[in-house]
Amino acid sequence: MLNRRHLLGALTLSATLGSFASAMDRKPFDQAAFEAAQAAGKPILIEVSAPWCPTCKAQAPILSRLKSEPRFKELVSLNIDFDSQKDLLRRFNVQMQSTLIVFKGKQETGRSTGDTNAGSIETLLAKSI
Repeated sequence: MLNRRHLLGALTLSATLGSFASAMDRKPFDQAAFEAAQAAGKPILIEVSAPWCPTCKAQAPILSRLKSEPRFKELVSLNIDFDSQKDLLRRFNVQMQSTLIVFKGKQETGRSTGDTNAGSIETLLAKSI
């Protein structure tokens, strides 16, 4: 028989695994990969996130779903950690976590901060293809 403690434990484990899975979907920013994608003219998404950020956690499943769509199959997605990669924050002129920046090759084509609307995130990503 399940009691409240078992149920809370299962919910906590589920939330932890969900956060872990979304963190695993994120490839850390790599300068060589970024430059190679730019040179090839590929669509690029830079995600600036923090593990403690509720907005970032809300963006994660939306981005994961969109990245799995065939039209975004070429999208190169790179993550910048808001807490530990301050040099990259300065380079990309980012002030807050939950910032999404899209490039089409070497050209930045859009950015948003704090957006958790699936439709507008999809529109942003579409600017990169």
